[in-house]
Amino acid sequence: MNCDAVIGSYAWIEYFKGTESGKRAEGYIEAGNCATPTIVLAEPSDKYHREGWKFWEEDLEFILAKTEIIGLSKEIAIKAGETKMRISHPNFGLADAIIYEIAKSKNAPVLTGDEHFKGEENVIYIKG
Repeated sequence: MNCDAVIGSYAWIEYFKGTESGKRAEGYIEAGNCATPTIVLAEPSDKYHREGWKFWEEDLEFILAKTEIIGLSKEIAIKAGETKMRISHPNFGLADAIIYEIAKSKNAPVLTGDEHFKGEENVIYIKG
């Protein structure tokens, strides 16, 4: 099944903060035809808890209600280890590679403001 975008951690955090970058993500998120990799849930969870932000449970429920949650399959894990992005960008982490490969499998762009994705193909870069 295809979707309009695969949402990265940066997009979710900025969306909930209500920033300009988050407003750029809003249309995709609220349209309801996006996916969120399970690995993406870790970063906002960490940020909310480390920085004492409130409403993590409510925001998590929103993410779960608005997007399809995509787990890490054996195939995606293997592709993430082989992705060209890790070769051409030495600082491109495995989590980013997993998100990138999930987006490819969904025939969708990654919605993010993460610098590792800037200027890349199949990316909707929302950072101003």
